[in-house]
Amino acid sequence: MRWRDFVALRWRGRAGVPLPAAAGVQADLVEVFKGARRLDLKRGGTVIRSYRVALGFSPQGHKEREGDGRTPEGVYRIDARNPRSAFHLSLRVSYPDAADEAHAMKLGVPPGGDIYIHGLPNGLRKLFVRHPLKDWTTGCIAVSDAEIREIWSLVPTGARVMIHP
Repeated sequence: MRWRDFVALRWRGRAGVPLPAAAGVQADLVEVFKGARRLDLKRGGTVIRSYRVALGFSPQGHKEREGDGRTPEGVYRIDARNPRSAFHLSLRVSYPDAADEAHAMKLGVPPGGDIYIHGLPNGLRKLFVRHPLKDWTTGCIAVSDAEIREIWSLVPTGARVMIHP
């Protein structure tokens, strides 16, 4: 391996986008307990990692509409990854599903979207976030930058996400 290739590999795996963990150690379930402000990564029903989280600024109840500040509740999937997010890495949760859209339509409001598991904001805004002492997102699930790097590596696209009240 040439020195330049070695440096590029180290950069991608360290400071850039984390490399995925081996398939045999990746989580198959992300479980969020809103009341406890906890996110567990599970594999085969066993907790492999646990994190303290911050939620939407109005976390009580299931997300009903865009801008309500609530974090959704239910069963979803990780359906995309964004290494260039406004936050330090982000994994998109598949909210809204068909039931969420139908409920919002019945209320005559947009359901919202762009629900992610992410790190702290990029740039100077990071200095003003009191994570995880205060719920501060617009409905997302936030962890520290070091934690999202670990989660990014351990959670494959397609993993199930269960969000409990």
